Amino acid sequence: MPDRTTAPSDDTERGGPPRSVIDRALSIIGTFQGGRVRQTLSDISRRTGLPIATCYRIVQRLAEWGALERDADGRYNIGLRLWEVASMAPRSVGLQRLARPYMQDLYETTGYACHLAIREGLELMSIERFQSPRRPVRRPLVGGRYPLHATAIGMVLLAHAPAEVQDAVMARGLEAYTTRTYTDPDVLRRVLDDIRRTGFAVSDRQVDDVHVGFAAPVRGADGSVVAAVSLALDEQGADAKNVIHLVRLTATSISRALAAAGFGLADT
Repeated sequence: MPDRTTAPSDDTERGGPPRSVIDRALSIIGTFQGGRVRQTLSDISRRTGLPIATCYRIVQRLAEWGALERDADGRYNIGLRLWEVASMAPRSVGLQRLARPYMQDLYETTGYACHLAIREGLELMSIERFQSPRRPVRRPLVGGRYPLHATAIGMVLLAHAPAEVQDAVMARGLEAYTTRTYTDPDVLRRVLDDIRRTGFAVSDRQVDDVHVGFAAPVRGADGSVVAAVSLALDEQGADAKNVIHLVRLTATSISRALAAAGFGLADT
C-alpha cells in the first residue's frame, strides 16, 4: 500500500504517467538488455526515467530477492535467481539444449560463427551462438533483440511470420545499415518469397561491409518454423554453395531432434 500511494508523486516528477510497482520493476530489469551487463544506480535511474530514490528502493528489493546482484564496485548486474527462473523457459532453453550439438558440429566443421534465433514480436531474439575467439563477432549477443529485415537469420524468420507481422515490420520502416540493406518493402517482399521457395536466406554485407550470412529455417514437430540457424562468414571465406548445404543440413538435423522431442509451435 505505501508504494501505491507514493508512486504517482514519484513518477510525475519526471512528467510521465504513474506506473505500478511491477511496471517499474520490469523497466529496471529491462535496462540490462542490449549488452548492458553492469550498471550503476544512476545509469538505471536515467534509463528508466525513475527518480533516484524510487529506483533505489525497487533495486534494493530486486537485489534482496536475487533478481539483481551488486558487485564490489557498487554496480548492479542480473542475479543468479533470475537466470535460474529463466532457465526453465522451454521456448529458449529447451530449443537451445536440443540444437546445441548440431550447432557445435557446424561451428567445428567451418570455424565460423553459428547462430540460433527465434522471432519475438517484430524482432529476432538470439538464444545461442558459437564463435571462434580468432574470429570475434561483436553481435549478436545471446538474449539480444535485433531487426528482422537485414540479417539472413532475421529474413528467414520474417519470411515465415504471419502476414500481419510482415506488414508491421514494413510499416515501421526498414533501416539501412549498409548500402546493400533492403529498404524497399516491395523488394524485401520478393526476397521473402524466394526464401520460402528455396528454403534458405543470404544476407550479403547488409549488416556491415564484411560479413555474409546464410540461414535456414528450423521446424518443430508440427512443421511450423520455430527458429532459424545461420552461419556468418567474411566475404573472402564465403563458398555459397557449400555453406548453404551445411546450414540447411544443420537446420534439418535440429528440426528432426525437435520432432523427436515433440517440440512444436505450442512450445513457442
